Amino acid sequence: MFRAAAILVLSVFAGPIGADTLQTSAGTVQVTSMVEGLDAPWAIGLLPDGGILVTERDGELLFVSKGKAKRVAGVPKVAANGQGGLLDITVARDFVRSREVFLTFSKPQSGGAGTAVAVARLSENGSRLNNVRVIFEAVPGGSTSRHFGSRVVEAQDGTLFVTIGDRGDRPTAQDRSNHMGTVIRINRDGSVPTDNPFVGQAGIRPEIWSYGHRNPQGAGLDRQGRLWISEHGAKGGDEVNLIRPGRNYGWPVISYGVHYSGQKIGEGTSKPGLEQPEHYWDPSIAPSGLLVYSGKLWPEWRGDVFVGSLKFDYIARLEGSPLREVEQIKGAETERVRDIVEAPDGAIWFISVGQGAVYRLSPSR
Repeated sequence: MFRAAAILVLSVFAGPIGADTLQTSAGTVQVTSMVEGLDAPWAIGLLPDGGILVTERDGELLFVSKGKAKRVAGVPKVAANGQGGLLDITVARDFVRSREVFLTFSKPQSGGAGTAVAVARLSENGSRLNNVRVIFEAVPGGSTSRHFGSRVVEAQDGTLFVTIGDRGDRPTAQDRSNHMGTVIRINRDGSVPTDNPFVGQAGIRPEIWSYGHRNPQGAGLDRQGRLWISEHGAKGGDEVNLIRPGRNYGWPVISYGVHYSGQKIGEGTSKPGLEQPEHYWDPSIAPSGLLVYSGKLWPEWRGDVFVGSLKFDYIARLEGSPLREVEQIKGAETERVRDIVEAPDGAIWFISVGQGAVYRLSPSR
């Protein structure tokens, strides 16, 4: 049920309403509350006209414009259980023409649920999704309520990258006859690009772009159009990975973490033929949401990777080669950071699950 009375929306056009400041390596930045009163928010989509789309895991999609919020009708039915529900949203690059948005969600299936991708057209007034089509559904589904992934990123060539978790069934991440523990690449209509690395190979799902992943909940492109993801390890071993087609990222054969029981995972931290992370955290920070920053407003951060922490309540900034965490952007607003995106003007927007809010970082005035 839509909690209209509980949602307080601060105008995205009225300047620093409810603004505070944070100290960072780039100086003082302003953190402005944009939307409050949200229930388990998962992802933000920024529209070209200044409107905002926000997903809530229980299946609500909110449209925020000119200081008002309303529920968007026509959202696909979701299996809102555990980590599942309505998850990511990405606004198509050609939205002004197509009005298309891409959604990921846990789709009810026989015996459980699976990660799915839908495309739909947002009505002119933002009140409804029209022509909703499910263009991909992970096979098989699973009975657990964890490790769905699931980010969707539009690549520079218009194809879609989608991250899918192992659903808590570790060996499936090495089994390419299913979609568990993979990054997939599909066309906007759900068909398989002919240049995917495993097209035509018997017994392998042709959508697979990379595999051996545990639970990737952050994804973004760099200036070269390369895909970066952040993914949850077990006890330790959270990773940032640069994704290359056809590569095996090791889970659960190698890991820098251990099982929650303390037992060793797999065969150690490395093995020939398996990819190493660009960075890993131990202890785990529970990473969710990733962007590679353009440098528009803060040139000193150009090319840096920003990752939200659900566990330690901060935004991590990583730079260099090898990639390393060099800064923790932290304040009352960074409580359980779920999503982080860059706006067209270079401002950084993020979701705080703990605060039930969407915030914007911008240069202090």
